[in-house]
Amino acid sequence: MITDKKGFIKRFILYLLMLLYITAGCTQSKSVFVEQQEYMLGTIIQVKVYGSSKKKIKESLEKAFRRVEEIEKKFSVRIPTSEITEINEQAGRSPVKVDQETIYLLERSLYFSDLSKGAFDPTIGSLVKLWGIGTESAQVPDKNILQQKLRTVNYKDLTLDISQSTAYLTQIDQQLDLGAIAKGYAADEMKRILKEEGIETAFLNLGGNVLTIGNKLDGSPWKVGVQNPLTERGEYIGIVPIQDEAIVSSGNYERFFEQNGVRYHHILDPQTGYPSENGLISTTIITKASIDADALSTSAYVMGLKDGFALIESLPNVEGIFITSEKKIFVTSGLKASFHLTNEEFSYEKR
Repeated sequence: MITDKKGFIKRFILYLLMLLYITAGCTQSKSVFVEQQEYMLGTIIQVKVYGSSKKKIKESLEKAFRRVEEIEKKFSVRIPTSEITEINEQAGRSPVKVDQETIYLLERSLYFSDLSKGAFDPTIGSLVKLWGIGTESAQVPDKNILQQKLRTVNYKDLTLDISQSTAYLTQIDQQLDLGAIAKGYAADEMKRILKEEGIETAFLNLGGNVLTIGNKLDGSPWKVGVQNPLTERGEYIGIVPIQDEAIVSSGNYERFFEQNGVRYHHILDPQTGYPSENGLISTTIITKASIDADALSTSAYVMGLKDGFALIESLPNVEGIFITSEKKIFVTSGLKASFHLTNEEFSYEKR
């Protein structure tokens, strides 16, 4: 019996030592972090990545940021050599040979156009350029010119030939602008690369497009603040916990200009050609893929509270927060238990 007892004690001590070793190893594997900031895609990208080696993290981040650079060169309308610019230049003339990544992003754009019944429209580029919101030349356009440009906005005019890998805009002067979806795609690509590099914990913020890898180091969800659309950036109306998810907001506070005492924001309604005005001032979407959250936040904003809310509620594994100009907040069913309102100026409404 004495021998058995001693053996048990030895085995128990060995078990404790192994447990301590494993725990120490887990802690050590994420004992350091790297914060990095870059200006890309017309916004500031901020990341915080945890791991066991700063050198390894920096190498992983280098790959992730270079991938974003590739995406910007391919999809930005501000770059003369981008594939989107080439498609725009050949609008109404001839199809343009593009690579499969461009076909994929255009296919996803058309999917969300159909899903939102045109509230999301990648052919809105001529209107975006006409308004110039976010540039030094921002102004309210002449109504006649606006109506002319509005005729070129129709996502059904974008023709994709998958077998030939070509894209074609059927109208002359038609213009693509993927600003409402490309940043989400870039965020997803950053996450993919970091995970392939072995990163298990990270927080990515691409100018308001937030994407997380895993949970926080203590195992709890990340807590993300929902921007107060009536104040400066950094002030929140509530907190949402997310786990390995994306959260994207669209609002009239992001980019705007004022003329004759009127504020004009950058979220244009493809039906009217003017900034969307339907009582909403912010929409926030939470889902797994940032590309989906990006496109859906714009779609829901333009669709308005009734139709936009119904759309988000109908989609599996997608949640939303809608804020109206009357400071009322509407939250989809899957968020009711977890959304925490922190600003008493806003009221939490039920639908």
